[in-house]
Amino acid sequence: MTPFIIDVDESVLTDVQERLSRTRFPDQLENTTWEYGADISYLKELVDYWQASFDWRAAEAELNGFSHFKTDIDGLNIHYIHERSPYDDALPLIITHGWPGSIFEFHKIIRTLTHPEEFGGKAQDAFHVVCPSIAGYGFSDIPKDPGFHVKSQSEINVKLMAKLGYSRYGAQGGDWGSVITGWTGALDPEHCCGIHMNMVLGQPPRGDEPRPDLTDVEIERIKQAKYFQKTETGYQRIQGSKPQTLGYGLMDSPAGLAAWIIEKFRTWSDCGGDVESRFTKDELLTNIMIYWVTGTITSSTRLYFETYHSDTGRAPDNYVEVPTGFAAFPHELAVLPRAWAEKSFNVQRWTEMEKGGHFAALEEPELLVADIQEFFRGVRG
Repeated sequence: MTPFIIDVDESVLTDVQERLSRTRFPDQLENTTWEYGADISYLKELVDYWQASFDWRAAEAELNGFSHFKTDIDGLNIHYIHERSPYDDALPLIITHGWPGSIFEFHKIIRTLTHPEEFGGKAQDAFHVVCPSIAGYGFSDIPKDPGFHVKSQSEINVKLMAKLGYSRYGAQGGDWGSVITGWTGALDPEHCCGIHMNMVLGQPPRGDEPRPDLTDVEIERIKQAKYFQKTETGYQRIQGSKPQTLGYGLMDSPAGLAAWIIEKFRTWSDCGGDVESRFTKDELLTNIMIYWVTGTITSSTRLYFETYHSDTGRAPDNYVEVPTGFAAFPHELAVLPRAWAEKSFNVQRWTEMEKGGHFAALEEPELLVADIQEFFRGVRG
């Protein structure tokens, strides 16, 4: 377990500024904004801020306020934040991000989870928090061989918790982190006492399987999910089929990288079309810069290709017995029916959130933390 400090070479920061100054913006149709993708007016505004006001060193210092480490697992040097609670009997909790997120997503919730009493909570709800960077993301090593998919990361998470000496722990995640968390519960039920996810996983009935009765709300959500699949999943098709081709542009142009990521933060969050109603420019750029300074945007998108082309699929094959909690945020990519989730998971808690979207830890940290605490009260033992 080697302590790690984020310290980006100054030449990398100089280079990104030079590239931003040479950005060649595309045209945009008159009287349009975000209909065709990232809006040029907003992107120009963001690039101007990036050049004139954004301070990576300040963001770096904030991130370095947490305890970072690296360790070798299966030949990959895995980066993770490890923040222990002052309470020795706190429950270890591994939290996994997704795409296009990073460990930065959790900077608002780590302290609340480890020191709940400082935020009006109770010591018995404390966690020792572990936040790994998925291999190929951020400060973790990039897999060099084909075949690294979400189950592979789950195996790394299980081995990381064992290496840290945690014989009993919980797991939490959103986006790919939800899938990885689901696999963690499936792979390590002897040690993982519960899993909590803020993106609902589930399968519709197949073949002759009985069709559960669905509420009007659930039927409408399925319609919305189908519409999302039709209109908002082009990124999945590209990242799941030709990530290398995409990578040449995103690795070469910071403005292009920002456009690819920011459009997702706007569409997937509960922002009403105003991305900065949920995230500041500094937050958006810190997350983008983690991809840029580590050169991991191409490897991050390959996770789609490897997962879609694997035999394991995007969720555990068999029923997951460990207690499971789902926090259903209304502006999530899709909120599947509870009955579908119960086909695959031992659902013990289901919370219909009043607001929030895909990036729950950044958008609604207090709501997410409260639900995590409430769920794990029932499984701490």
